[in-house]
Amino acid sequence: MFLGTHYPRLDDKGRLTLPAKFRDELAGGLMVTKGQDHCLYVFPRAEFEQMARKVAEAPFTNDAVRAYQRYLFAGTDEQRPDGQGRVLIAPELRRYAGLTKECVVVGAFTRLEIWDAAAWQTYLEEHEDGYATAREEVIPGVF
Repeated sequence: MFLGTHYPRLDDKGRLTLPAKFRDELAGGLMVTKGQDHCLYVFPRAEFEQMARKVAEAPFTNDAVRAYQRYLFAGTDEQRPDGQGRVLIAPELRRYAGLTKECVVVGAFTRLEIWDAAAWQTYLEEHEDGYATAREEVIPGVF
């Protein structure tokens, strides 16, 4: 389970140091892919495989499904953290997420999200009121 907010820096080689508390779960390999809202998603390999199977089972006769499948699978990079817990973020993925030196890694339960620090701050500012006023229609039965 991935929770919390962390503030690593991207080094000059495009590597990001994963938060220490997540390294064991990601040591066997991870998948970095383009996420919604122009962030990156980081899944443990097994979690990504489950999600990918569901996406692959969708009817490829549907234009939107084909486009989503292509975008997801073509934009995914498999990585294995090095001895210091660093992973290389591919240039295309860095470009997509607008990553600069200052990054934010957000735990999102089954995945991590990697954000440019300024983009994350903007996202928080734009969505804070919506979270504060969330009602049952967002998550039925919880509130």
